[in-house]
Amino acid sequence: MLELIGSGLMSMWLEMAGVKVKPLDPLDVLTWQSSPSLILAPDPNPAGVTTVQAYFKGLMASKILSANLTESQGIWLQSGPMLMANHQGTTPLPAASLTKIATSLVALKAWGAEHQFETVVSTTGSVQKGVLQGDLVITGGGDPLFVWEEAIALGNTLNKMGIKQVKGNLIISGNFAMNFQRHPLLAGQALKQALNHTTWSRAINLQYSLMPKGTPKPEVKIAGTVKLQAQPNPQQTLLVRHRSLPVHQLIKEMNVFSNNEMAQMLAESVGGHTVVQSTAAKLAKVPESEIQLINGSGLGVENRISPRAACAMLMAVQREALTHGLNLADLFPMSGFDRRGTLHARQMPAGTVMKTGTLNDVSALAGVIPTRDRGLVWFTIINRGPYVLNFRAEQDKLLQNLIKQLQVPPAIPKAIAPHSPIEVLPKFGASERIEIVYKS
Repeated sequence: MLELIGSGLMSMWLEMAGVKVKPLDPLDVLTWQSSPSLILAPDPNPAGVTTVQAYFKGLMASKILSANLTESQGIWLQSGPMLMANHQGTTPLPAASLTKIATSLVALKAWGAEHQFETVVSTTGSVQKGVLQGDLVITGGGDPLFVWEEAIALGNTLNKMGIKQVKGNLIISGNFAMNFQRHPLLAGQALKQALNHTTWSRAINLQYSLMPKGTPKPEVKIAGTVKLQAQPNPQQTLLVRHRSLPVHQLIKEMNVFSNNEMAQMLAESVGGHTVVQSTAAKLAKVPESEIQLINGSGLGVENRISPRAACAMLMAVQREALTHGLNLADLFPMSGFDRRGTLHARQMPAGTVMKTGTLNDVSALAGVIPTRDRGLVWFTIINRGPYVLNFRAEQDKLLQNLIKQLQVPPAIPKAIAPHSPIEVLPKFGASERIEIVYKS
């Protein structure tokens, strides 16, 4: 049921089985878009309201949702300045990995799309007849996606430089992680193994098999052990600079797989979760009270985001991405285009750009869906309760029912069309991202 309140200010009620949604306060409907005087108005098309009504009725009829849990559910549907549906839309709720939307927004704003994190390789000795007479020193620069292939490429670069043995130790300093292992000693042990193919495990061989045919197998034998170093040695000689994938690809990979370690590293790179929280709220133009974070990944029910804020942050990501010649689909997975990660087994309408979130008793989904009749519809659905798998299926049905009413567009709008015609995987272990600095 739609009600008009006062002189032009509008409020929306959703009446459904046992659920009565309180109207939005006038202060709650101030839009976060370009003009602070704009007010979100209810959409005269009832598709959003009726779809959400049917959604809640279905949840309760199937016993997925009980009446005492209705206040733990949140929904926000918006098309431009049109508010299509709202239930607990301004209430911060446990949002799980929707937190990564905030991390993506702030990292993109702070670093730009093309920034690359550097891992620097140095030595305390000299190279004599293929033997490095000293330690091999790795200084991490916060690369959140340094994986087996990157280590293999680094080993091949050292071989190319004539280094096949290291008499000293492998020293780890700085912010170095490998294969999402952020403990520097364990990350260093993985790197040591990867540099010498004679010690490879099945996991390393599997990743090597995915690299371009003809890629050499490195052999850098390190005689010593892995050690940590708090401060760089000023006497070190710089050997190699290794650059990460650009930030826009790091963000896309993080979101496709909802990788918690990558999210935490990106959050720390901009100053930590408190900076992410405050900056995301500012960029999305929502009250900071609607974004409450304890980390950058979403692990823990203490990470709370309102459905409205999740939509606002996605819009802010889209605005920031456009300044770099990109859009939301270049940073988040799109159904019908990306086939990896959290999209697996989901049944969302084609062209939906989205981010999932899951905890033991939380299932969340936020994104944008292209429609013929209402253009881009921004949505957030946050469910709390024990039936996570059921919630996922019902979220997909909600979007499918919405698209039935608003119709499928003739083509994916250019505003969210991926810039690659097909899903292109990152080029892991690319030699062009490794620069040899040392001249023998």
